[in-house]
Amino acid sequence: MNFKLRSLVAATLAGSMLMGFGTSAMADSTDDILNALIAKGILTEEEGALLQKGRTGEKEAAAKKKESEIKASFKDGIKWESGDKANSMSINGRVQLDTRSNDINGGTTDNNKIADTYELRRAYLGAKGTFSKYYDFEVTADLAQTSAPQLDVAYVNLHWWDQAQFQFGQFKMPFSLEERTSSRFIDFQERSVVNNGSLTPGKERGIMLHGTPVAGLNYAIAFSTGQGKNTNESTQIEDSKDIILHADANLAEFMGNKDAVMHLGASYANGDLPPAVVSTQRSEGRGLEFFQATAPTGTTMERTRYGLETALAYGPVKFQGEYSEAKFEGTNAASVSYNKSLDAYYVEALWLITGEKYADSYKKGKFDRIKPTNDFNPDGKGGFGAIEFGVRYSKFDASDFDTVANGATSNTPVMKASSATASYTNQADSYTVGLKWIPTANARIMLNYVKTNFDTPVLAATGETVNNEKVLMMRTQYDF
Repeated sequence: MNFKLRSLVAATLAGSMLMGFGTSAMADSTDDILNALIAKGILTEEEGALLQKGRTGEKEAAAKKKESEIKASFKDGIKWESGDKANSMSINGRVQLDTRSNDINGGTTDNNKIADTYELRRAYLGAKGTFSKYYDFEVTADLAQTSAPQLDVAYVNLHWWDQAQFQFGQFKMPFSLEERTSSRFIDFQERSVVNNGSLTPGKERGIMLHGTPVAGLNYAIAFSTGQGKNTNESTQIEDSKDIILHADANLAEFMGNKDAVMHLGASYANGDLPPAVVSTQRSEGRGLEFFQATAPTGTTMERTRYGLETALAYGPVKFQGEYSEAKFEGTNAASVSYNKSLDAYYVEALWLITGEKYADSYKKGKFDRIKPTNDFNPDGKGGFGAIEFGVRYSKFDASDFDTVANGATSNTPVMKASSATASYTNQADSYTVGLKWIPTANARIMLNYVKTNFDTPVLAATGETVNNEKVLMMRTQYDF
């Protein structure tokens, strides 16, 4: 029998034999069929080898095509990914609409921070992805700014090794568990007073070495401008970058406990900056601005920051807390040395009433997306989503700072020197009660009640000082 005829017979027999196989088994069975035809003498070994060679070429071509194919999907964003998963890109965004109702109602109000209002708190749109397997990137715009859109983050991360990655651009600095947690996933509608810019670095321009040497242990070493988001260093007199160090560990992961989180972390930051940079503080209800310090004079000021953090979770219950301190040292214009500090802390407890586990949302040293066990489905065929209840207490203490120029004391209500319509205090504490509904992993509705007590009366409106502030606030959020 000549080769062409043999091949025709082989193809016919192969087709007949494949009729008994499912589609998914056909490709895997082709080699076995050829071997069977050779064993039965229908094909010689030379003819089988020739057919197998052609088959090998077809498989290689199919594999290359699969690797280069781009597939689109939706998973927390619209995503495109190559077949070999070495290249990907997704479009991501978030929208947060807030409403606030403040209990302060002055006669002739001149403080718009206490107005009952709707606020587009955040509207982000961006792209992120990976190229050539090892090069990650993200660029995100903040579209909710009242003046003009603003850059939020823009960075490239060289992910050559999990143990040592190199990141550069504008990104979130490695300091504070609450700050490192995305605004999409924070426990309450607003972060605590620990999130003050003088206490906690946020998004800044710089470089960072970071990684996970072993599962459950993370570290980061960063150098930044120390000047906040979208800001370069502003003085040539002193060009000292902030150095930021952070490390955290999840002891539960070391023990192999997948139902628990035992997170411990510490942070440190140091650098020089212009003396005027001492951040103001607004209440956690985004109401009154209650603290504004008299800025030290002089040429430069050294700022050193310390942070401690912990989170303990088991199943649907979580306890979390942080402490942060900032020290300011320098010599003022009168050649007098100063050493001032401010500090803040919070403690909180949360309960996922519907039973989801916090450990499932914990990833590489921070908490991420909570995924309901049963998504809410309006047609009645699904579940109700996830429900969470939480309480928080926080304390802000800047008693080292006068709240007005010319040495005013901190135990009387004092007026800001540049304005007759604002009064500040340098100590406050807050109580927050929150209820959160997560109908699906990408949606949240949050209701928070926040009471803030001021150490000394704060001027809220013309002719009206207050000792406390009560705010009822709600957020509707969707992210992708």
